[in-house]
Amino acid sequence: MRALRYKAAGGVVIDGDRVLVLRRPDRDEVRLPKGHREVGESARETAVREVIEESGYADIEILSDLGHQRVEFDYQGNHVIRDEHYFCMRLRSSRRIARTEHELQFTPAWMDWDQALSELTYEPEREWLRRARQAVQDANPKGLCT
Repeated sequence: MRALRYKAAGGVVIDGDRVLVLRRPDRDEVRLPKGHREVGESARETAVREVIEESGYADIEILSDLGHQRVEFDYQGNHVIRDEHYFCMRLRSSRRIARTEHELQFTPAWMDWDQALSELTYEPEREWLRRARQAVQDANPKGLCT
């Protein structure tokens, strides 16, 4: 089995008490937006670019750094080692951009925290959601999202 290693970055995007997820019907998945880091690109730049490309929401800002984690899995005869870096983000406006045909495989959906936590397909992404929820609660102890 061949080992593939790469870096990725993404975001947990919040809007009030809602969280952005991406449905991927062809694989029956619910995911968070993320993608490969390009050469010379920082994790922050990757995260913002990937969230915009995959969701179509063009007006987001980073609120906090959620850290990184290594995810390993087997896929199509390869052992994949992915170093992920995520950020908590806020939707600043509903302004949208056109997405490419590749990104149209994702259908953006807004869910409350608990629904998103239960519907995300993969445990590492549920961990990012838990970290983002804690960061929001720490920043705003009265429970009001920014």
